[in-house]
Amino acid sequence: MSAAPPTPSARIVAFPGRPPVPFDPARAAPFGWWPAICIALVALIDRVEANLMAGALPRIQEEFGFSDTAGGAIATAAAVAGVVLLIPAGRLADRTRRTWTIAAVVLIWSLLTVGSGLVQSYATLFAVRVFLGSAGLLYNPSGSSLIADYYPGSGRARAFGLERFAYFSGLPLGIMLGGALAQAFGWRAMFFLVAVPGIIIALLCLTIREPVRGLGDRIEAMRTASPGAEPSETEASGDGEKVKAVEPLFAQLRSLLAIRTLRSVVLGLTILFFGLGGLFFWMPSYYQRTYDIAEGPAAAIAGGVGLLGMVIGTLLGSRYGDRRHGLSPGWRVHFGAIGLAIGTTGLAGAVMIPALPTQIVFYCLANVGFSIAIPNLTAANADVVSAGRRGMGFAVLQFLITLGGAAGPLLVGAASDLTGSLRGAFTVLLLPLLAGTLITFGGRRHYDADAAEALK
Repeated sequence: MSAAPPTPSARIVAFPGRPPVPFDPARAAPFGWWPAICIALVALIDRVEANLMAGALPRIQEEFGFSDTAGGAIATAAAVAGVVLLIPAGRLADRTRRTWTIAAVVLIWSLLTVGSGLVQSYATLFAVRVFLGSAGLLYNPSGSSLIADYYPGSGRARAFGLERFAYFSGLPLGIMLGGALAQAFGWRAMFFLVAVPGIIIALLCLTIREPVRGLGDRIEAMRTASPGAEPSETEASGDGEKVKAVEPLFAQLRSLLAIRTLRSVVLGLTILFFGLGGLFFWMPSYYQRTYDIAEGPAAAIAGGVGLLGMVIGTLLGSRYGDRRHGLSPGWRVHFGAIGLAIGTTGLAGAVMIPALPTQIVFYCLANVGFSIAIPNLTAANADVVSAGRRGMGFAVLQFLITLGGAAGPLLVGAASDLTGSLRGAFTVLLLPLLAGTLITFGGRRHYDADAAEALK
């Protein structure tokens, strides 16, 4: 006779207005991986659409006749437009039903994507991309807050690893799709096609049940038998967080930025995104110009090698980030800083070594390192911010890292115009990445105290 399947060993109020439900506190995903998968799909389709243009950029430049600086300015302006609404989106995430917010944002964004394929000039292309940029990032505070509530600390790096992997794999996938679709059907068709999966994903988001705020923290406390494991009726219903949500905006921002670990993580990730933004946007053009590779294959190399590095890095980062969480002081931040160091080393090799096979190996290594850092530093961001302020905490994080990512394409494009070489232009990314690595290493010593404070 086969053994009976394991049964849940505890009960908790997991959903507002619902009775307690059984769950197993020892599991990394007590309520399954579906919520993380849905948010990951949102991140994936958002980044695919945002990076289609990079794969088709030479064809679009040929039609409209604009410079590298003007090309980089499109990506920068679109990202800057998005950050304008991130802080209000963070307030919204801490106050409203997050699943509805995410579904509405993705649906509206998908319908507006069609406009990119209808433009007739550089000016209108610029305007449409800026308009879309103002909507594309608004899912992040609500989505990241949901993940932190669904997954306890022992599974949080894996959950954020899935979402961040989808987000960053959207970069190479978008580049590859953009190059392939532009070559096969013309660059306008690619924008029409990507709207369809966006609408489907928006509907899937409505299948996620809204959890009680702080659910993941309480499960982690029960799992580790920490004080306060059993939530009060007010806490379990989420009512206790509503008082924090009405805190004045600037007071809330000041209190968030007073968290020392958060400052280190945000600065480290901001500089990391600066490097990745410039690297991914211009790498297909770099392969075309430097190695005389056609548009489609250049996008395939840049996207395919980047994706391989991300798969390896995300698996390593998520697995070992959770495995040693709570066992080694400040482990999430320390491991993230190690990833940043590996990524910076890989980028230096990719820029300085001209032989194509060796350049590809170092380019892959850069993506491995950055993908180790991202899930761990993102999970650390959730760990050190209390449940009632996580929407705003992730809004601040996304605000700054988006600015960093937006600066990368513009500065590399401007440096390319000044020097006449994309290889030389990529060197502008190295010193900031080195500084970001050192800052992140410094954040390790504050992590445990800040994470404990967030649970009070």
